[in-house]
Amino acid sequence: MVEAFAVASGKGGTGKTTSTLALGMALAEEYDVTVVDADMGMANLLFHAGLADVETTLHDVLVEGGAPVEAAVYERHGMDVVPCGTNLADFEAADPARLREVVAALAADTDVLLLDSAATLSSRAAVLPVVLADRVVVVLEPTIPALSDGLKVQEYASSYGTETAGIVFNKVRDADAIERIAPKAERYFEGPTLATVPASERVRAARRNGRPLLAHAPDSEPARAYREAAATLSVRDGDSGAVADRFRSAVVPESP
Repeated sequence: MVEAFAVASGKGGTGKTTSTLALGMALAEEYDVTVVDADMGMANLLFHAGLADVETTLHDVLVEGGAPVEAAVYERHGMDVVPCGTNLADFEAADPARLREVVAALAADTDVLLLDSAATLSSRAAVLPVVLADRVVVVLEPTIPALSDGLKVQEYASSYGTETAGIVFNKVRDADAIERIAPKAERYFEGPTLATVPASERVRAARRNGRPLLAHAPDSEPARAYREAAATLSVRDGDSGAVADRFRSAVVPESP
């Protein structure tokens, strides 16, 4: 079985990478999980996961004649993690279209694929994870601009047949306000509200220490919220071979 989720937001600063790793660790309590940093231009998952010093990253796999996929896979915190590098020259040399084959190879040996997507929909590299995924998890701050950008992600995903698994409200500072906003947001988003994650210094401390939130502060309120989201996110039993074939044959989209 395997299902691929893109974790997307439509804007930067929503806590998308924190959310990807937190959902991954929570889901890994029940499933085999592989997390891929598909934000090839502004990668930072490697810092969150304590992988800043690794030699081989996704960029090395995406160049012609590059490293094999397995060379860029690292076991961390109960998950397989595929980080992307931060070198601009490596990004320019990488071919985003090769991500199809990478994800297809990973799909053969995991239950859940989480693709940490780019903050915007401004390039082919940025939109490809959303197109490849079965479903998208939209990470939002409870603001009008964030909601608007999240809806753009959903609209673009839907145009390629990618469903919305649900929304995660992150960095929530006003519990009363989110109780009013979340039901209204659900009128426009196809999926449910998976969780509301409160703003917390524990999240920022985890990032500074290079550890995922659920490893740094497993009993914190934000960690409990992400576990709630993972529990709500029912994973579908997709056929690994069929999913891999779909990835390999996917049309590389143009940016919106």
